[in-house]
Amino acid sequence: MRRSIHLFLLALALVPVGCGGRGVRKDDAPVVVSAIGGEARPGDPSADPLDTAQRVLMGATAQGLVRFDAAGQIEPGLAERWIVMDEGRSYIFRLREAYWFDGQPVTAAQVVGVLRRASAAGSRNALAPFLAVVDEVVAMTPQVIEVRLKRPRPDLLKLFAQPELAVFRPARLDGSGPFRSQSGGRSVRLVPVPAPGSEDGAPEPEETVRLFGERASAAIARFRAQASDLVLGGSFADWPIVVQAGIAPANVRTDPAQGLFGLAVVNRQGFLADAANRAAIAMAIDRAALVQGLQSDWDPVETLLPAQLDSASAPAQPQWVGLALDARREAARTRVAAWRRAHPEPLIMRVALPGGPGGTLVWARVAEALLRIGIQPQRVYIDARADLRLIDQVAPYDSGRWFLATACVACSEPVAALIEAARDAPDLATRSQRIAEADAALTADATYIPIAQPFRWSLVALRLGAWQGNARAWHPLNHLRNDME
Repeated sequence: MRRSIHLFLLALALVPVGCGGRGVRKDDAPVVVSAIGGEARPGDPSADPLDTAQRVLMGATAQGLVRFDAAGQIEPGLAERWIVMDEGRSYIFRLREAYWFDGQPVTAAQVVGVLRRASAAGSRNALAPFLAVVDEVVAMTPQVIEVRLKRPRPDLLKLFAQPELAVFRPARLDGSGPFRSQSGGRSVRLVPVPAPGSEDGAPEPEETVRLFGERASAAIARFRAQASDLVLGGSFADWPIVVQAGIAPANVRTDPAQGLFGLAVVNRQGFLADAANRAAIAMAIDRAALVQGLQSDWDPVETLLPAQLDSASAPAQPQWVGLALDARREAARTRVAAWRRAHPEPLIMRVALPGGPGGTLVWARVAEALLRIGIQPQRVYIDARADLRLIDQVAPYDSGRWFLATACVACSEPVAALIEAARDAPDLATRSQRIAEADAALTADATYIPIAQPFRWSLVALRLGAWQGNARAWHPLNHLRNDME
C-alpha cells in the first residue's frame, strides 16, 4: 500500500498546481466530473448491473417517474404528480409532457414497458429482488399509469428514483433526462435539455458537463491539478489517497450514507458451522480502531439495522454487546481453542476484500483480530472463494427488509424464511413484526458482522455550491450549481 501511495504522490508532484487553490478555476467553464469506476458509457440496467460511472450517466441522460434532488429527497421526474392509495398497494402517476432526444414524445406505454422489464423474472437489474412486490404496471390513460403491488409498500418512491429504474429506449439507451449526451473521446459531453417552450439555443459553457469514468487515483490527480470540479463515488477503499494528496479540507465532502459495511459469512462449513463460533469472530474485531484508522469521525456500529426504520422493534443487539473488548476477545479465544483441540489442523479464515489502500487498512485490523484469537487469516480478492466477504453498499431505500435480505448471504433456512415472510406480509403491521423477528434471528445466527455505515466521499470545487451530502450518497449532475436547477 505504501509503495502505491508513494508512486501516486510522485505523480502528483509532477502536476502543476495553481497557487490560488480550488477557487482559481473559472466559473464560466464546463463542469468537469470524474466518476470513480469504469468508462462512462451507456448501460442497460436490466441486462447488467451498472457501475458508478454508468449510474451517473444514466441519471443525467434519463429519468424515472421520480428522481432525487441534491438533498436525496424525491422530486418529479417523468411524473408531474402522484398519489399512493390502498395503504401503499397502488401508486398512480400522472405523466408530464416529455420528449426523447430526437423530439419524439415519451408515451405511457414506453414507461410501462421499461418498468415491466426491470421487474420481470430473470431481470439482472440490481433492484429486481426488491421489485418482486410489483403485481402489474398498466397505462390507465395516455397520461396516467398505475403500479399495482401485491402487498402494501408505502416506501417505494426512493426505489423509483434510482437510476436503475430510469426510463430509456432499450435499442438506443437514451432517455429524457436533464442532459443530452455527446461523445467526447475519453469523456462524455453532457448538454442541458432546454425547458419546454424555451428557445433551443447554445447553452452557456458552465451549463455543460464533461463526464469521465476513471480510477480513483486518476480522478484525484485530475482534481488536484484543477482540471476537474467534482469527484463522485469515493469509498473507504481509496480514502487514504485523498488524505495523502493534500486536498484542501473545504473541497473534501462526506455523505451521511446509510447502508451496510460489514463481513458476511459466505461459508457455513467447518468452524463457521456453529453460530457461537461465528459470533467469536464478531467479538474479536476492534471496530473503533478499524474505523479510526481510516477516518476520525467514521462511527462504528454493532447492529445490522442502523435504526428502527419499518421494524416493530429497535435494532437487535448481539448478546456480547455489553462486554468490553478484552472480555470479548477472551471469550472468542476460548471458542477457538476448544475447536482446535478437537480439530488439530490449522484454522484458516479466507477474507474477501476490495483492493486499494483502504482495503489494506481494513485487512490489517481484521487480520489482527483473527490472529489474536488463534485463527490464521488469509486475504483473497473480493469475488474469490472465501469464508467472509465484505459488503459495502448504500441502501437504495429505507426498509429493514433491504438490510436483512442484503446481509443474508449464507444465513440459515429459518432466517431466510423469516425474511421472505416479511416480504410476503399481507399488511404493514405484520410486515413490521416479521422484520423485527428476522432482525433478531439473523443477529442470533451471526452470519453478518456489522462494522460501520458505508463511508462515501466526494471532492467538490467551491463553484458547485448546490452539492449536498445525503443518506443516498447520490448527487445528480443537474443539482450541482444553483443556476443548473
